[in-house]
Amino acid sequence: QLVESGGGSVQAGGSLRLSCAASGYIYSGYCMGWFRQAPGKEREGVAAIDSDGSTIYADSVMGRFTVSEDNSRKFLWLHMNSLKPEDTAMYYCAADVVCGNNYYTYKYRGQGTQVTVS
Repeated sequence: QLVESGGGSVQAGGSLRLSCAASGYIYSGYCMGWFRQAPGKEREGVAAIDSDGSTIYADSVMGRFTVSEDNSRKFLWLHMNSLKPEDTAMYYCAADVVCGNNYYTYKYRGQGTQVTVS
């Protein structure tokens, strides 16, 4: 029910916009979040937007990434600027009642889109 897109390869300093399309029933009160997993590392939270519009960012992306959504909450975006090689990872979107740090506890989870920064 969550499908990510927009990943690709970009040079350091460049930008990408990831999209997450929600289909089926996604409760409007859900928290929508982005996670990522780099090779050999654990999956980590990147950014999230709660049902009241409040946002949360990991320290590593603060000031460079922006999470947003449309009014219907059917589309979630992650605008990534000033990309660094360490941002290289598979990026996943997820949705659940609360904004937690553990991707695997989210009720709805996407399959991921790859971002490579060189």
